[in-house]
Amino acid sequence: MTAVDGIRERCRWYALVLLCAAQFMVVLDGSVVNVALPAIGDALDVDQLALAWVVSAYVLTFGGFLLLGGRLADLLGRRRMFIVGLVLFGCASLAGGFADSVGVLTAARVIQDIGAAVLSPSAMSTIAVTFDDGTERNKAYAAWAAVGGAGGAAGVVLSGILTEYAGWPWVLWINVPVVAICLPLAVALLTETRDRSPNQVFDFAGAATSTVGLALLVYALIKAPEAGWGSGARIASGLAAIALIGAFVLIERHSRGPLVDMTIFRIRTLTGANVAGIIVGGVLMPMFFFLSLYLQNVLHYDAVTTGLCLVPMCLTTFGTSLGLGSKLVTKQGYKPVLAIGMGLLVVGLAWLGQASPRGSFLVDILGPGLVAGAGLGLTFVPLFVAAATGVDWQQAGLASGLINTSQQLGGALGLAVLSGVAFARTNRHPATSETLTAGYTAAFLGDALIAALGLLATITLIRTSDSRAHRN
Repeated sequence: MTAVDGIRERCRWYALVLLCAAQFMVVLDGSVVNVALPAIGDALDVDQLALAWVVSAYVLTFGGFLLLGGRLADLLGRRRMFIVGLVLFGCASLAGGFADSVGVLTAARVIQDIGAAVLSPSAMSTIAVTFDDGTERNKAYAAWAAVGGAGGAAGVVLSGILTEYAGWPWVLWINVPVVAICLPLAVALLTETRDRSPNQVFDFAGAATSTVGLALLVYALIKAPEAGWGSGARIASGLAAIALIGAFVLIERHSRGPLVDMTIFRIRTLTGANVAGIIVGGVLMPMFFFLSLYLQNVLHYDAVTTGLCLVPMCLTTFGTSLGLGSKLVTKQGYKPVLAIGMGLLVVGLAWLGQASPRGSFLVDILGPGLVAGAGLGLTFVPLFVAAATGVDWQQAGLASGLINTSQQLGGALGLAVLSGVAFARTNRHPATSETLTAGYTAAFLGDALIAALGLLATITLIRTSDSRAHRN
């Protein structure tokens, strides 16, 4: 290797650090506002119901715009859209911290999340086209998965510290210096790549129907635990979402330049990876949600202590992804590693389902949390690798948008279903430690069942031959 080749090689890995830092910020942003909500409510003089939309707006907008963000990265340039996403994210974070009403804050969060929906698939697809298939791409995805796994718990801990000692606006302003550092690095380190096929046409009809349809679907899923599965608002939103997504499929089948080329789903492993992605999202979001409720409402820990209790699990996810996940995928292929990860999730969640109303962190949470954390670490890397299997580099952004969308929709669906399971038990009786624990453990056991479905999907839908071909 010449000196110039060595510099180029180092630049790729420096670029990976930049891309992972941006993804860490995006994932952290999904949870960092939660702990600050009471302080925001007091400062803006609004009730908890109105504040709930500050959180829901994130999932709603992020899930709705991911497909569009991924395709824009392919068509307009991954470096360009990464920078656009950073600018939107940073400006909206700055404006949100200065908000003097919940309406302004929610609007800022929506713009922030559009930036995130452009930023995340642009970054992930940049990894796909920057690193060669095999060992080095496995390492890159391992780093990506590791920071994603750590970001959620870091958001909870950081939110409590910033809210307590600096004030709630800093849960948003903390993004501004990170963006300011990332922007010049993106200009210096990233190389522009995009689909340069002739006669490219942007699919406005497909973009509109998919974005609005996915947003309405996520809204219906978020609304279900609050309003009930049979409520008029949920049914109307669900029917409208189905109609728009159906129209989207028809439009894509006849478009000259479709937002989603439906032939991509002929790649069986990619399709299986997205089914598994829905299930992983359906496991991940409810698990952290109900862990937080159990720690605070049953064990009576404060928000900061709750966040600290999640750190061992997230460190396990981080370490397993970075240290073990990529190595196993390289040696064994991604299918067996994904199956092992799903199996560990089943064990960890079933163990959490045995938590006691008079339990403790050391007895009831630490052990199963470490098992589930290891399962997540062994799940993320093979999932991302499988989702890119057989995909032309011109469609890397689309593949990245698809797997991210699958996880977001799975998270919304899993949380809606398991919230209904849990709250059906807790709302029947006075809120004692016993009744709350009964509801939360039912949710954990339901989550274990979802993980078992993920194991079945991995075994049946992902091609063993594709997985073996990936071994080095």
